[in-house]
Amino acid sequence: MANQTPVLGVEIRGWGSAFPQESLTNDELIERFGLDSTDEWIKERTGIESRYISGENENVVSLSVEAGHKALEMAGVSRPYLVDKLILATTTSYRKVPGSHPAIHRELGIAGGASSELNTACTGFVTALIDGYRHFPVDGVDRMMVIGADTLSRITDSSDRGTAILFGDGAGAVVLERGRAESGLLGWAEAVDGEAEELLYCELGEQEYIRMDGREVFRRAIKVMTDMGELALDNAGLDVKEIALVVPHQANKRITDYAGKKLGIDEDRIMVSIDKHGNTSSASIPLALVEAINAGRLTHGDKILLVGFGAGMTAAAAVVRW
Repeated sequence: MANQTPVLGVEIRGWGSAFPQESLTNDELIERFGLDSTDEWIKERTGIESRYISGENENVVSLSVEAGHKALEMAGVSRPYLVDKLILATTTSYRKVPGSHPAIHRELGIAGGASSELNTACTGFVTALIDGYRHFPVDGVDRMMVIGADTLSRITDSSDRGTAILFGDGAGAVVLERGRAESGLLGWAEAVDGEAEELLYCELGEQEYIRMDGREVFRRAIKVMTDMGELALDNAGLDVKEIALVVPHQANKRITDYAGKKLGIDEDRIMVSIDKHGNTSSASIPLALVEAINAGRLTHGDKILLVGFGAGMTAAAAVVRW
């Protein structure tokens, strides 16, 4: 592969998150679905303490619109919103055709522009973010919106302890705009291993649920998070010591712990939000990123590493200067 060209002069100017109204603790989940498990077992195995579950009138569109409004307002964009393009990453689209992105574009009241949707599972937000940055030098856009949203509770078998304890719902959004010359996308990496597709999948159909070989996914996730992180850093010409914060896909705290050690990242430089949100697939990384920003964990000039991995098996990493 030829050398990458960094995308500079682009800032993340706005951010927002959204969750369903109902949050279930481990004990509440166990009681509701009659699972053979305990709060202690779930926390020890996954790091999860609670997760949000969508109600009847909550879906990818409603959550994305709420997160999108917050991000646009944070960026100081006045209505009607002028956004050159909106990219949605999701595995649980509101409609099979034409997807959820036109409804989100409409409900946000965006004037003109374009929208699209992609599904690379838990890798989705990083894939969409990389594409979003690319639009600036290639298409000459001035403002992009990238949303990661999923309602995995809709495709989770509530009687399957191996998956029911893991997944939750939510949405996170960011607004990219032209800005400081030093800010932008410094390096990235993307990959897929189609031979491992059967390890984690969900067939089409109203009664089809996520199927997962948890042990093998766990093993591969540690390796792919490490490999993608190292490759993105190499492409950015950076050493891991220069990274202020790693924001990984929130699949399992043990995965991030093991991968962090392999990458040489101290625990205090890894953002963890799985305890409150569970695994929210495409929403996982933007939700963790928003929480980190709001907690004051990033300052201008910081270099951050975003790492996604999931069904497919897909993987992507991006190094961004804040």
